[in-house]
Amino acid sequence: MTPSALLQRIAVTLCTPAMLATFSTSPSAFADSRFDWPLMPRPRVERIFDNPAKNWLPGHRGVDLAGTVDQAVLSAGAGTVTFAGTVAGKPVVSVDDVGGVRTTYEPVTAVVAAGERVGIGTMIGTLEPGHERCAVAACLHWGLRRAREYLDPLGLIHDQPLRLKPLRR
Repeated sequence: MTPSALLQRIAVTLCTPAMLATFSTSPSAFADSRFDWPLMPRPRVERIFDNPAKNWLPGHRGVDLAGTVDQAVLSAGAGTVTFAGTVAGKPVVSVDDVGGVRTTYEPVTAVVAAGERVGIGTMIGTLEPGHERCAVAACLHWGLRRAREYLDPLGLIHDQPLRLKPLRR
């Protein structure tokens, strides 16, 4: 077997969903779990994820999605509501999703209660105005965490097909 053919076989083996989930720390490792956008129609991303090198450093531990005041906020995945209330004066909803991750949504006035099971696309609340650093009237701050590690929630969305780049010598 030529070195090129061997590399190609290794790449194909390592790129199966099971192998990717084994090695990945990204949210896309949850291939068995379905997730979708928490706002419909598909929102514009106003501010991207910017995970700091250390937990105490400044950064942006989520993404801000452009919305409208009183817009329905949907659960991105299936899970259990773990919190629906106020944190530091902001209305927040948190969901422990299938796959061991927690999604958070703010500023959202909840229509669900802690302990309630939700499915993908279930309305969990309405979007409030006034999210800081938002260039539009209302932005949804959507966060994702696994244990104590913050992750980019956009990695949950699989609306683009996975494409592998060809090997080059």
